[in-house]
Parts: sequence; C-alpha cells; structure tokens
Amino acid sequence: MAAHFGRRLRKGAATTAVAAAAVAALSASQAPGATGEDHGRQTTAGTSAPVPDTPSDDNATGNSPYYTDLPPLNSPNPSPSPAAGTPVARGDAEAGIPATVLDAYKKAEAELRSSKPGCNLPWQLLAAIGKVESGQARGGRVDADGTTLGRILGPALDGNGFALIKDTDHGAYDGNSVYDQAVGPMQFIPSTWAWAGRDGNGDGRKDPNNVYDAALAAGHYLCRSGWDLSDERDLHQAILSYNNSQDYLNLVLNWLEYYRKGTHSVPDGTGGLPAHRSDDDTPRAQPRKHSNPPRTKPRHKPDPKPDPKPDPKPSTPGNGHDSPNPKPKPPVPPTTPPTPTDTVDHLEDAGTAKLTAMAGHSFTERIGTRAETKADKSVAKVRVRFTISGDTDATFTGGETVATVTTDTKGVALAPALEAGEKTGDFKVTATVVGRKVKGVDYPATVTERAADTLTRTSDTPLTCTPDGEFADQVQVKATYKGAVADKVAATATLVTSDKDTTENDKGPYFKDADGKPVRTLTGLQTDAKGLLTLPKLYADDTTGTFLLRITTPGGGTLTVELKVAADDTSASPSPSPSPSASS
Repeated sequence: MAAHFGRRLRKGAATTAVAAAAVAALSASQAPGATGEDHGRQTTAGTSAPVPDTPSDDNATGNSPYYTDLPPLNSPNPSPSPAAGTPVARGDAEAGIPATVLDAYKKAEAELRSSKPGCNLPWQLLAAIGKVESGQARGGRVDADGTTLGRILGPALDGNGFALIKDTDHGAYDGNSVYDQAVGPMQFIPSTWAWAGRDGNGDGRKDPNNVYDAALAAGHYLCRSGWDLSDERDLHQAILSYNNSQDYLNLVLNWLEYYRKGTHSVPDGTGGLPAHRSDDDTPRAQPRKHSNPPRTKPRHKPDPKPDPKPDPKPSTPGNGHDSPNPKPKPPVPPTTPPTPTDTVDHLEDAGTAKLTAMAGHSFTERIGTRAETKADKSVAKVRVRFTISGDTDATFTGGETVATVTTDTKGVALAPALEAGEKTGDFKVTATVVGRKVKGVDYPATVTERAADTLTRTSDTPLTCTPDGEFADQVQVKATYKGAVADKVAATATLVTSDKDTTENDKGPYFKDADGKPVRTLTGLQTDAKGLLTLPKLYADDTTGTFLLRITTPGGGTLTVELKVAADDTSASPSPSPSPSASS
C-alpha cells in the first residue's frame, strides 16, 4: 500500500472539510512488528480552515497531517489493580498507554511543574497530542531508553498539497535534504526542533525520535508565551499552535477529556494503533466538539453526488440567433487580498536602549521591533519572531530562547523580558518576520559578572591573636548591591602591606592551603544566597603588630579589616624594678 502513504490532497481542496471517521486500516508497515522508516501521518491541508495569521513554519508540526480516530464514547472507569490492589483506570483498550510512553508524559509534567509552575500542564494533554500525532509512538514501539524502533516520519513538506518548508537540518533528523518532514512520536519539524528540542532522559542528546525528549519538548512548547493551560483560552491557543486546525483542536480536546477520566499502562508495543488519517479522501464525518460531545456515534454522510442532468448552459446571442455551442469565457482567477505580513518590507528597531544586565538578573530594557512597508508605514498584526543566539544561557521570561509576538496597532512587537543566566559575555537577539523573508534586526546584549558595591563585617568583635597562634574568630562579611543582597558574587581576600600599598604582605597573619602551607591571598571566593562570605581561619607567625586584610568584589565593594598580633600580657609577670637601696 505504498500509494496509500503517498496520497496527497489536491491544492485548493475545500478548507472546511472535516476529519475522516472511517477509512481502511493502516498498512502492515505500521503494525507493532514492523521495522524501518515509515510515514506516521499525512496531510491536514483539507481538514479545516486555519486560524488566520499562523503560518505553518511557526508551529511544532508545520501543520503536517495527523490521525483522526475519535476516542470511544464510553470513558474508562477505575477498578482495582489485581497486581498491586491500588485503584488504576481500566476499561476500553484505547485507555491503555504503553508503559514507557506514559512514563515519559508523566516525567515531562513533573519537570514542567517545577520549571514552569504557572503553566499547569497536565500529562493527559501530552498523551492526547501523542495519540493524535503518532498513535502513542505506534503503540509503544520504543526501546528501553524510549527511542522509537524506526523513525516516524510525516510526508515531505514540498508544497504539493502541504505547506512548503524547505530543508533546514540537511536531512539530519528526517533523512530528507530537500524538504523538511515531521519527525518522531510528537511530530516536530526540524526547524522547530532546532530551538524547542529538550533532553528528557538525561543522556546529553536532544533526539526528536526519543519519547522522553519529545514529550518534554512538547511540554515546554505548549507552555511558552506565558500560557496557563488551566485557562480554556490559553489551552486552545497552545493546541492550535501545535497544529493550526479547528478539527485538530476538537480532536485533541476529546482525547484529553477521555484520558482525564482514566488510563492504565500496557506493555510497550501492545498499544492500540490508529486507523484513520486526516489526508484520507474517503467519506467524512464531523468530529465531536469538546463543548458538547454527542451521546451517539457521528453519522457517516457521503459527499453529495453530482446531478446527472445538469442545467444546460445559457446560450450566447450572435448574428441574430442563439449559438448552440457558445465559446466559454476563460475563468477569472479570484483575487486574494494581501495579508498584513505580505505588505512588510523591512523591520526597524523601535527605540531599544542598550541591553546590559548582571548575571542572574533581569534586563531592565525590553526589545521593541517595528514592522514597516516599503513606504515606511507601520504594519499591525504581523508576527515577529525573536531568537537568542550566541554562547549564552540567557533566556526570555519563561525559560525559552525563542518568542513570537504580534505587532500592535503601531506596528511594534515588544519582546518578552530578557533574563540573564550565569554565563557572562556578549550575545544577540534577532528579530525576523514569521512567514516572510525580509532582513532581520540584530540586538547586541551583554551579561556582566555579579557585583557588590558595599561590604560590611557582620561582627564588631576585635580580631586579635598571639604570635604563632590562631585567631579565635573568623572574618565574615555581607555583600550588597544598591542596597539589595548580592549573592554569588566573586571575592578576593589579601593580607596587604599597608592601607596605601596593596601588595601582598609576606609577614604576619596568613591562611592555610590544603597542604597546611601559609597563603596570604585567597581567590575564587563567593558570597552565598544571603550575600554572606565567611573566610577560612586565620593564623599568625611570630611577627607582632597591626596588620590589614583587604576584601574586594567586582562592582567596587571593598572592606579593610584590622588584625592585631601581640604577646599575651598575662603569660608572664613583669620583672620588678630594682630598689634604690639595692643599687647602692
């Protein structure tokens, strides 16, 4: 059935057609025992009218095809587990999710609960998308590490009934060096995986064919833009950003509702396989809508048959009588008004100030970009993508390195706030137009090291010691920057020669290194989360006097501490002065 997988919808197919409800079963290449590479799904080009202004290169799947099987009408009910005696969900076979796949979804939910608690991502949403995208990795055909046994590929996005997305990964993920294809159990296109990919199983790689990596990436993808998935509007936006189809949204919501009512684990490779795909051109049925799911199965309504006796074409007058075979007029192609994106000629900086922030802090300035026509007029409702690049761990608020923002009525897209990581140095943010190739705008940014401008001792106890002894108290200081606690700030401590001569003193108090040898300069020190720095114990040689310890930090923080080494007056009684009579 090779032709079955290569089927394509004709360009211009009705955009209001709904998902297929009954088609032939999948070919044997998708059975649990199959090997090699196969096409997990086909086109959505004819499934439904897309939400405007969401080009295919700005979603996870590139609007690639998906499976359209609906969940059973009867949801699974909980019943005791014979193995452990604890309640688990049992019921219809469709409620069974392969064990490794289910574990990947739950681990992704747990990670997002920690990293993005405001997103409120339920693992059942990942399961719903995984069901629609790949039939839960083709019924759980994965190895022990969660990598699929053979790649799951969508069709080539060559513009022939599909979106046109030329190769972006040199075939590294999809094996196609001409066009991109959706890859893996969550069906990411390579251009999206390049920035959305995650390492979900801790092996140091980001592999779209691994269910742990793909599930975590899908979770982060759905949680971007500050969406709260417990809010219905945000939930719908997130799902539509994954595949921009109203039918897709309704289908995922139905599976989400179904899985929320109960699921159970089944052995890998034994999960149910989907049978219907969105590119099948067989009779179609309307999928259930989430808001009001029907109590009975949808009817299969065939497409209306053409009238076998169409009305005759009107005659065309000529030479005083009607011509029996008038010459048909050429069809007038419909004119499509340009979208706002089509009118954009270039991007301009919208007054962004210098981008500088201290490590671990937020940038105070926001990036603003304006979309303009060739006549320099602002264009609203244009999607602008901001991408962070360079050797940096800086992110936008929410932990993402890519953000897409729609221009406002003034044509300006304001990027989310930048958050500096711990890596210092320069990087850049590039603004580009989604769905149109125009020159982008680069914004240089710099992350400086953490700093403190003030250092104070936490105690006013004098620091004294006897020759060849040790100081009873350790030096502890508190660092602040502009009045706030300065945590993780590097510091240096040196026994200096004098207040004006900051060279290292070779006499007097000292620290000890790991071998117990005297050290009079300490580097690599760092304040803790409370801005505190406690120095190691100090010792004294046999030199008496007053000595100075100087502590410095980036940002100008400097503190000089006085240390005194003196003989103990109580250790010996002074010799009595000779009496006058004795000297005579």
